[in-house]
Amino acid sequence: MTSLAGRTALVTGAAGGIGRALVRHLADAGATVAVCDLDGSAAAEVASALGGRHAGFAMDVSDSGAVADTLATVESQLGPVEILVNNAGIDKIEKFVDSTESTWRSIVSVNYLGTVIVTRTVLDSMIERRYGRIINIGSDAGRVGSSGEVVYAGTKGAVIAFAKALAREVATKGITVNTVCPGPTDTALLAQVADMSQGMFDALAKAVPMKRIGTPDDVAPAVVFFAGDGAAYITGQTLSVSGGLTMA
Repeated sequence: MTSLAGRTALVTGAAGGIGRALVRHLADAGATVAVCDLDGSAAAEVASALGGRHAGFAMDVSDSGAVADTLATVESQLGPVEILVNNAGIDKIEKFVDSTESTWRSIVSVNYLGTVIVTRTVLDSMIERRYGRIINIGSDAGRVGSSGEVVYAGTKGAVIAFAKALAREVATKGITVNTVCPGPTDTALLAQVADMSQGMFDALAKAVPMKRIGTPDDVAPAVVFFAGDGAAYITGQTLSVSGGLTMA
């Protein structure tokens, strides 16, 4: 089992379905976790359930000033962030021709710019200490496209490219950057699909070679692996956790 004992991890979007699994698995591996979410109360609730030194913080990943302030608070309470998991993300299931510019801007602001902002804010201290693990939560939508979430897919493709480019820049500084791409996963977002069309939801499950929808607990172990010392020579990689739906 990967040990993260003595490490401090920061997870964004940590009060959602995948986020909750991420913080639980990181904590189980021994990390102290800064549970960050736009909903500070929910983040505090998640942290409290973990017990120990873990703490919850309100963080709007699209606001660089707020991110800097939150990071300062995190570091004063828990110490320097050594593991960053960029998980915050939003989506709206609809045809592109029915979507609006305000929706596009919101999705880009959180999913892509949020990842860039939080990473840049944390990066200096990682470079100074010559150690860091950055794991982005992408999506198979960003690898192969996905009808009904065109802009979302675009932002996730951007996150994948961002990770690859940054991995090259920081490869000699003891920092790795990788992306985990969930396939169809049992979250509130996927529930939107079931609400719109049970037939579409069932078709998704049938398309997966393993014949089931993934769970947040399927995704989290991949993140823990990339966060550990056993993955120290792995960087710039994209790993799909999709039951074989996406193979490359």
